[in-house]
Amino acid sequence: MGLDQYLSKKTYVKHWNHKGEDNYEVIIKKGGNVVDAINTKKITNIEEEVGYWRKANAIHQWFVDNVQSGNDNCGEYIVTTDQLYILLNICKEIKKDNSLADELLPCQSGFFFGSTEYDEWYLQNLDYTIEILEPLVETIEDYYYQSSW
Repeated sequence: MGLDQYLSKKTYVKHWNHKGEDNYEVIIKKGGNVVDAINTKKITNIEEEVGYWRKANAIHQWFVDNVQSGNDNCGEYIVTTDQLYILLNICKEIKKDNSLADELLPCQSGFFFGSTEYDEWYLQNLDYTIEILEPLVETIEDYYYQSSW
């Protein structure tokens, strides 16, 4: 139990007859064998997990405040590349000057949300967030954030 956070990307792959060779081809296998029980021509999106955090409450609170309009409700929210770029820069600023942590990316207490200390775990979450976000901000995509606890 605890705060789990997911950042995902969805790619539209709907099979349209009029698109000809421009269609995506989706093949689903289990144990090396094609799964016939799923009609791949009816799949509309492929969802990829591009980031996962565990009890990174400061990162979660940033998403709540800046993406979810303050609604901390475990819903799924669209996150723009611009928003991810802002979070990335905040993390980098704090890495340069740790004294900015409480001001720019404060910890948030909550039901099994983890530590609220600005310690090595907090800094590791910043490193991990930077690692996740750096390649994503180079794209023009919408991503999706969701949490659960």
